[in-house]
Amino acid sequence: QVQLVESGGGLVQAGGSLRLSCATSGRTFSSVAMGWFRQAPGKGREFVAGISWNGGSTSLSDPVKGRFTISRDNAKNTVYLQMNSLKPEDTAVYFCAASFMRTIVAATAYYNYWGQGTQVTVSS
Repeated sequence: QVQLVESGGGLVQAGGSLRLSCATSGRTFSSVAMGWFRQAPGKGREFVAGISWNGGSTSLSDPVKGRFTISRDNAKNTVYLQMNSLKPEDTAVYFCAASFMRTIVAATAYYNYWGQGTQVTVSS
């Protein structure tokens, strides 16, 4: 059974940091790109960050550039999202996803496995 399980979310004050982890199991995702998305209440799911199959390329959305970093450890089957200088507008449910592409894509249609999500709440 394929699983993507996010962890590390929680409540943090503005300016604080969190590190999200996405542990995968059931099959190997070391040959595909991985991504982080988020969905705030009443809004659609938006791309936050992506990383290519070998970690050689990363991409961050404009709202999080300079504050967030995505990384992966294929030996541990885990993807990370380091979030620094958090803002109240970062409040959302954060989802990890596995693509069927090797290179980074931002559209949700290119991701065929999803985690259940982890809540991140940033207070002002």
